[in-house]
Amino acid sequence: MEDQQAEQLVKRIHPRARLLRRWKLPGGVSAQVTALALTFPNGKTQKLVIRQHGEADLERNPKIAHDEFRLLQILRSAGVAAPHPIYLEESGEISPIPLLVEQYIEGEPVLSPLDLDDFLHQIAAHLTSIHRIEETNWDLSFLPKQTSGWGNRPAQLDESLAEGKIRCALEALWPLAKGNDAVLLHGDYWPGNLLWQDGQLAAVIDWEDAAVGDPLADVANSRLEILWALGVEAMEQFTENYQTLMRSVDFTNLPYWDLCAALRPASKLSTWGLESATESAMRAAHQRFTDQALAQLQ
Repeated sequence: MEDQQAEQLVKRIHPRARLLRRWKLPGGVSAQVTALALTFPNGKTQKLVIRQHGEADLERNPKIAHDEFRLLQILRSAGVAAPHPIYLEESGEISPIPLLVEQYIEGEPVLSPLDLDDFLHQIAAHLTSIHRIEETNWDLSFLPKQTSGWGNRPAQLDESLAEGKIRCALEALWPLAKGNDAVLLHGDYWPGNLLWQDGQLAAVIDWEDAAVGDPLADVANSRLEILWALGVEAMEQFTENYQTLMRSVDFTNLPYWDLCAALRPASKLSTWGLESATESAMRAAHQRFTDQALAQLQ
């Protein structure tokens, strides 16, 4: 986003405000994320976040900005810690790519928590708040429906992550005989998408992968990410915390969804630009994660 575009956008949102500065926020992968600082005639200031979705997301869903804006409204109404949606610019007059304007959250991701027990409890508690948004109580019809969780076989399998073995196991199990009631899924719930402030989880961000489906899909993805970041004991503690808070969820199919989560880094892990030692450790943890899921299915 250029300064001229930012100034035009500010005038549409707050006609009397003036743009102080803009800066790119780190961490955006599927979207370009920019922060703006505004000042008003009375001396007050405000920060905004501008999200411009990437080509892959727009190809998957040309209305993704509109849908994410609508979802943020639902999340706020339901009491979920998520950014407040402020403005949606999709006329094409400022940018050919729709601009989603959100509240700026004063916080940052935490990957090495000082109080691990509290950290894991808060992560689990916030995930349950998301999963309590069910189809029967909210209009989630604009979101995609989760299906098998593993998609079509690619032409080239990543056997370094046992992709063939994982896919064979999943294909043999689908369709599942029983699942949980469909709920709202974040789609990429991991520590990098959680902002913290003064030891409290301030907001869950990056909702472009949201869908409706079995809550275990989110749980499994979080399990693998927590395993990578904090180890097996933290992963198990997170799982136990979630189970305690969401006793209505049937965990019978957790090994299945663990395998779906294990597929996500297939053919991608080697492109993440990791240090050799870090990648090796993540591959070893991934193998352990996969092996435990396969063992439970036998």
